[in-house]
Amino acid sequence: MGMARTCDFPTFDADNHLYETKDAFTRHLPEQYKGAIDYVELHGRTKIMVLGTVSEYIPNPTFDVVARPGAQEEYFRNGNPEGKSYREVIGEPMRSIPAFRRPEPRIEVMDELGLDRTLMFPTLASLLEERMRDHLDLTHAAIHALNEWIYEEWTFNYENRIFATPVITLPIVEKAIEELEWCVERGAKTVLIRPAPVPGLRGSRSFGYPEFDPFWQAVVDADILVSMHSSDSGYTRYTNDWTGPSEMLPFRLDSFRYMTGGHRPIQDSMAAFVCHGVFSRFPDLRVASIEAGGEWIRSFVEHLGDTYKKMPNAFEGDPVEQFKRSVYVSPFHEDDLGEVIDVIGADHVLFGSDWPHPEGLAEPCSYVDHLPVGLPEQDVAKIMGGNLARIMKVDEPVGARAH
Repeated sequence: MGMARTCDFPTFDADNHLYETKDAFTRHLPEQYKGAIDYVELHGRTKIMVLGTVSEYIPNPTFDVVARPGAQEEYFRNGNPEGKSYREVIGEPMRSIPAFRRPEPRIEVMDELGLDRTLMFPTLASLLEERMRDHLDLTHAAIHALNEWIYEEWTFNYENRIFATPVITLPIVEKAIEELEWCVERGAKTVLIRPAPVPGLRGSRSFGYPEFDPFWQAVVDADILVSMHSSDSGYTRYTNDWTGPSEMLPFRLDSFRYMTGGHRPIQDSMAAFVCHGVFSRFPDLRVASIEAGGEWIRSFVEHLGDTYKKMPNAFEGDPVEQFKRSVYVSPFHEDDLGEVIDVIGADHVLFGSDWPHPEGLAEPCSYVDHLPVGLPEQDVAKIMGGNLARIMKVDEPVGARAH
């Protein structure tokens, strides 16, 4: 690797990813659920199968061969004027390297990239909950098995530099609380919750309803950050009314899904937090929106303010103030970062590179070059690491700049 763009202040990336191994979901899955998740050979390619249905969610779920980090960086920044296919946009793939699978080699790559610390999210795991939505006990068991795998392979706090994020699924509140306690006991500094309605025996419902208050109280008591990372939030159930039955395929260029589904899951999730009173009942709750961009922020805040103006009795306090107090956002590098900062303030903006995914940045610290010209240096340092360290309440690391 050549010389990467680096910074002369501590950096804390809000959005890095690991690539799961084939046994990530099954190594610790209880015996009664064996076979619920499997890998099968189909037309010469390995595919993941959940509850007897083959998923195309990730084209290569073994991750033996992957797209290069930042392969789509130019595409997302400047569009696709030549009308290239997805394969042409992605370019030549690469063999997975140890840094995608294990923390020790990942630290070495972080040093080369100038990253002091990072959150580490799973990749394939984002398909689990939606495909198990009608099997609540299995969902909880599979998510716990995944968390055991993450803890075994990465820990939840590796050398105070890599913070792997365990997942919490919410259908059965008591089990969600148990999972939260299990994760916190093992050093988790944040937990990952899907931005989606919660499946249940009588249909789905909002996680903002009072039945989930014991869980949010447990989060506040644990003083832990909630990360909401983009996932399969089940919105194909709505777009399928237009297109016919299909599966969410995040790595396929689809203009209709891009137009209709892009920001809906995170906007609806934030609406649930404010409109259903979570942020008023739990003012100390901290929620980070990861890999959902920042384009939705201004219109959301304006719509929320207009709703409050017309229906003040529907809220306990000002929902715009509650949103700006409790929510932290990691905009995409191609977003209008100045506008996001203007709406929610520099103290609530988090740098995230999405490394090593193709949609992200090949050099994570180059994010700093997309911040507004003239932004005060102290705000630059906050966005590039200080804010995330503050809301995760972690100590200063011995990081990349010390090597």
